[in-house]
Amino acid sequence: MRTQVTVHTQGRGLHEVTDVVREEVRRAGVREGLCVVYLRHTSASLVIQENADPSAASDLEAWFDRAAPDGDPSHTHTAEGPDDMPSHIRAALTRTSETFIVADGDLVRGTWQGLFLFEHRHAAHVRKLDLMITEA
Repeated sequence: MRTQVTVHTQGRGLHEVTDVVREEVRRAGVREGLCVVYLRHTSASLVIQENADPSAASDLEAWFDRAAPDGDPSHTHTAEGPDDMPSHIRAALTRTSETFIVADGDLVRGTWQGLFLFEHRHAAHVRKLDLMITEA
């Protein structure tokens, strides 16, 4: 099964999408297989991260703020503002796809693992996730 999910972000930060993806796996009826999640954007990414303690997300976001700060005067790609090039750098350091094993009709994950859409732009965006859910 191939499907697309729309995610409305509220701007920069981690937006958990685990439950949305799990629901699509349930809807597909696949008991054993794979679920590939692909994000069609260059200024956002996907990360598997701890979803129990919000300080993990805050610390990750703070690290990216230091690693790829907005308004760096050395950036020439600034057509959409001071967060334009930093958003692309952040996406390049992370991933645009993640693959999960599906067992017993659900995603195989660690106890505290969640899937997050990592929005790298300050403004709210509508992001598209493509899912391919296949039986083994």
